[in-house]
Amino acid sequence: MSRHVGSYPLPPYLKTKLLAGGFSTVEDLEDLKPVELSKELKISPEEALEILRVVQGVQNDASSPSSSDEAVKTALDLLQEERHQGCIITFCSALDELLGGGVPLTKITEFCGAPGVGKTQMGMQLAIDVQIPCVFGGLGGEAVYVDTEGSFMVHRLEDMAKAAVEHCRHIATVENNREQLEAMSDFTVEHILSRIHFYRVHDWVELVALINILPEFLQQHPKIRLVVMDSIAFPFRHDFEDLSLRTRLLNGLAQNCIRLADSHKAAVVLVNQMTTKMGHSGDGQAHLVPALGESWGHASTIRVLLFWEAGYRYARLYKSPTREEATVPYQVTMAGIRDVCIPNSTQDVTSDMSQEEGTSHGDHSQRKRPRVS
Repeated sequence: MSRHVGSYPLPPYLKTKLLAGGFSTVEDLEDLKPVELSKELKISPEEALEILRVVQGVQNDASSPSSSDEAVKTALDLLQEERHQGCIITFCSALDELLGGGVPLTKITEFCGAPGVGKTQMGMQLAIDVQIPCVFGGLGGEAVYVDTEGSFMVHRLEDMAKAAVEHCRHIATVENNREQLEAMSDFTVEHILSRIHFYRVHDWVELVALINILPEFLQQHPKIRLVVMDSIAFPFRHDFEDLSLRTRLLNGLAQNCIRLADSHKAAVVLVNQMTTKMGHSGDGQAHLVPALGESWGHASTIRVLLFWEAGYRYARLYKSPTREEATVPYQVTMAGIRDVCIPNSTQDVTSDMSQEEGTSHGDHSQRKRPRVS
């Protein structure tokens, strides 16, 4: 029997609008677009989008396995799955170690930072690295890149892809590994660029709509292991007067990202901006904090803050369920995200930078490049 619209968690006035418009069951809403529903009910496109999002979300949950044998897992099952999920490397060994091997699959990882610190470069680097062939220890996957700011630079992406290909070819040649050499025939710059599925969205309506159709797109492209949204904050920071609607939309977007990462075994990377907050630390001074407010901080599983300190770039692991808070340096080179050796400093500095004057880790020329095998 079809489910009645009155049973869905919608505001009463929207339920009334649906019933008055002749939409009494979920089948009545099938194949309807937000714009069409908006005209039918004489409501805003945002309200129509909210109705369809709630109905589709509940329907997807209801279609999941219901038997106890299929739905219930033990803690041991979850632990084993966690250990075998895999990670996407960043080509900065210090940052990979900070994250426990790289950016993990099935998790939401958020990179926050001021303009120019390398957030977009990080997202593009990951979109390349997720494609590293399995014989090199990579995932051999594909990526989706969602650009909300217009900051995506395809020529820069090409340079980084060339560096990744050269690095893997060097490993295969030095080790004289037949499987690795054969894999290089398919790991080319052209193949890398063709496996990054690019979306340009211009406002929050397009972004929310895209999040709702991404699950179907990922089903059609099962090799996708990474979804990058650069940036998540930009569409919600301008010309948005209804803050309660913004909060509801962000909460829904976060839940959709969580389901996307878990059901498709993919890593979701959110790029976030910084904003100024007065008296954030109780000292009455202005401080830079991640945008979208404190409640948004719960959306991500892992949060990394990227910042400048004494002319160097640093990545601080601010939030993680499994790793301790720590800070490591990194750099953005012509080849992409890489390690950096800072004279007269420790590789791991504390969150308050109190150990910056530690011992040196040696000359930069002696540092090993990150390996993918």
